[in-house]
Amino acid sequence: MTIQWFPGHMVAARKKAEETLERTDVVIEVLDARLPEASCNPMIDSLRKYRQRPCLKILNKADLADPMATKAWLQYYSKQKDVSAVALSCKKPGDVAKIPGLCEKLAPHRGTTLKPLRMMIMGIPNVGKSTMMNALLNKRVAKVGDEPAVTKSQQRLDLNERMTLVDTPGMMWPKIEHDSDGYMLAASHAIGRNAVIDEEVAAFLGDILLARYPALLTARYKFAVHDLDGHGLIEAICNKRGFKLKGGACDLEKAALTLLQDYRDGALGRISLETPDTRNEMLARDAELKLQQAEQEQQDSDEKN
Repeated sequence: MTIQWFPGHMVAARKKAEETLERTDVVIEVLDARLPEASCNPMIDSLRKYRQRPCLKILNKADLADPMATKAWLQYYSKQKDVSAVALSCKKPGDVAKIPGLCEKLAPHRGTTLKPLRMMIMGIPNVGKSTMMNALLNKRVAKVGDEPAVTKSQQRLDLNERMTLVDTPGMMWPKIEHDSDGYMLAASHAIGRNAVIDEEVAAFLGDILLARYPALLTARYKFAVHDLDGHGLIEAICNKRGFKLKGGACDLEKAALTLLQDYRDGALGRISLETPDTRNEMLARDAELKLQQAEQEQQDSDEKN
C-alpha cells in the first residue's frame, strides 16, 4: 500500500503561505520529534529557502520520543545552514515560552516596536501548531483537535508590541516519495484515516517496535514478542485482549487501532520511529531500488527494440 494524502484546501494553503513568507522574518517549523524528517514537508523547506528565511525547527512531542534519538536529531539539525532546533512539548507553557527568544536570535535585526519580529508557524497536520499558538498567546485562539487538518486558514496575531505570529493550516505535499514516510505519518496520525488501512499501518509500526523496543511491548501487553512480526503482534494483542467478532474470529482492526493509539498516546513508552542513521539507511535502500528499477526498465526497452 502506497499512502498519499493531499486534500484540496492544501493547494490554496500552499499558495497563501508562499505569499505570506515574503513578509516573514523567521519560519517556525513544527515537527513530530518521533519522526522529524518524515514529518518535514519538503515544500516548506523549498519555500523558505527561496525567500532565504531562517528556520526554527520545533521537535514537538519530545516527551513521547526516545531521548537518545532526539539528541541525535538536534545534532543533525545544528549542522544545517540558517537552522536552529529545539526539542520540547507544546503542552508545557514553560517550554513554549522559550520560542520567541530563539526566534530573535535568528533575526537580530528585527524585534522592535518599529520593526516587529514576524514569525510564521508551519508544519504538517496534527503536529501541535495550534497548541503551540495557544500557549504562546496564553489564550485559545486556534482550534485544536485530534484529527489532522483541523486548521483550514491562516490567522495573524500580535504576540506583543514587538512580535507578530501567523498560524498556517497543516500542509502535506502532493507526493510522498518514500513509502516508509507515509506509514510513519499515518502511524502518528498526521494523515486522515480515509487514506490508510489501519491494519497495514499498525503492522508497519509493529515491525519497527519489535526491532527496536521489544521490551516496551512486553511490558505493555504482557506476552513474549521475540517470534512475532508486525501482523503477528496485532493478532497476539487481539487474543490477549479478547477482541472478537461475531463467530469468534479475531477483531484485527480493533487490535490494530489499540496498538496505534497506545503509540500515539505514549502508553508504550518513549519511542522514536527514525534516527539520522536509520534515515540514511532508508534513503540508501530507496536509491538502490530506484537504480535497479531504472536498469530493469532500460533492459526491457532494449529487448523490445
